[in-house]
Amino acid sequence: MKVLITGGSGFIGSNLSIYLKNKGFDVYSLDNLFRNGSKLNLVRLKKFKIKNYKIDIRDKKKILSLKKFDLIIDCCAEPSVNKSINEIDRVISTNLIGTLNILHKCAKDHARIIFLSSSRVYSIKNLRNIVRNKKINKKLKINKKIEISFDTNQAKSIYGFSKFGSELLIKEFSYLYKIQYLINRLGVVAGPWQYGKVDQGFMSLWIWRHMNKKNLNYIGFGGNGHQERDVLHIDDLCRLIHIQINKINKINNLTINSGGGLKNKISLRKLTQICEKVTKNKIKINKIKKTSIYDIPYYVSSNRDVKKIYNWLPKKNIHQIINDIYKWQLENKKNLKNFIS
Repeated sequence: MKVLITGGSGFIGSNLSIYLKNKGFDVYSLDNLFRNGSKLNLVRLKKFKIKNYKIDIRDKKKILSLKKFDLIIDCCAEPSVNKSINEIDRVISTNLIGTLNILHKCAKDHARIIFLSSSRVYSIKNLRNIVRNKKINKKLKINKKIEISFDTNQAKSIYGFSKFGSELLIKEFSYLYKIQYLINRLGVVAGPWQYGKVDQGFMSLWIWRHMNKKNLNYIGFGGNGHQERDVLHIDDLCRLIHIQINKINKINNLTINSGGGLKNKISLRKLTQICEKVTKNKIKINKIKKTSIYDIPYYVSSNRDVKKIYNWLPKKNIHQIINDIYKWQLENKKNLKNFIS
C-alpha cells in the first residue's frame, strides 16, 4: 500500500511515517518544511528512506501531479489555536483549503483518507459551561457526564472551524466520489520529537522549561493552573492508526474521538509537581488571570466508541509520557536549543 502523509515532517507526521514504514508500508511525506523543527525530522525520514515532497499543501497543481497513492493521511495543519486570531487567512488556507486539495487528489487516485481532526471542533461556550464553579479559583469541579456529547454548532475558534469545515468537506467528497474515510478527533498528543515551544504542546513546553530553569505562566481561569486536559502518547496514536488502516475495508466513514481519556488527564498544577520531581528543578510560575477568548478550562476525550470499534485504549500513562519526553529532550538538548527559545 502506497501511503502519503501530509505534514510528514511535523511531530505527528514524522512519527507516524516511521512507524508505518517499519510496519511494511510504502510511505511518502508531503511537507513544505516551513517550521524549523521539520528539518530535524527530515533527517530522520531520510534515515528510513522516506521521500519527502517539499510542496505546500495549498498548491493544488503540484499535489495532483504526484504519483498515485492508495491512502492519504492528512496530518498537515497550522495547529495553534491562538495563531488563528491574528493569522486567519493562513489558518484557513492551510487547514481547510489544504484538505480540499488533498480530497481532489483522493478523488483522482480513488484513494482513502484518514483525517486527523481536533477536539476544538466543539463549541467554546459548551466546553466552558462544563465547569460548575464559574470562578475557578479552587480545584475545578467537573460534571462527569461531559464525556458523552459536545455541541459543534457554536463558535469554536477559527482553527476549530477550519478542522470542522475539513470534516464536512471529507463527508461531501465521500458522498460524491465514494471515498472511504476515517476522522479522528484528537485531544492533546505528546511525546518525543515534539519541541518545547509555546505553540507546539504544553507537555513538552512544561518539561523543557523545568529542565532549563526557565519561567512559566499559569494563564487564565484565576491563574492557578487547574485547567485539565487528557494526553495521548504519540506511540499510542500510531498504533491506533495502524489498526484503522488494517480494518479500513470493513470499518470506514466514521468520525470518532480518540485521546488519552480520563486515566490520562492532568492539570497544569499537577504537571508542575511531576516536572519538579523528574527534573529536580523548581521554577517560578507567574499567575495571569486573563486568557484568550479561545481558551477552555477542561477537555477529556471519550474513548468509549474507539474502544468498542477497534478494541483500542492507550497503553502509556501520563508518567510514561512525561518520562519519554524528558529523556528525549535531555539526549537532544544541544540540538534543541537551536530551535527553542
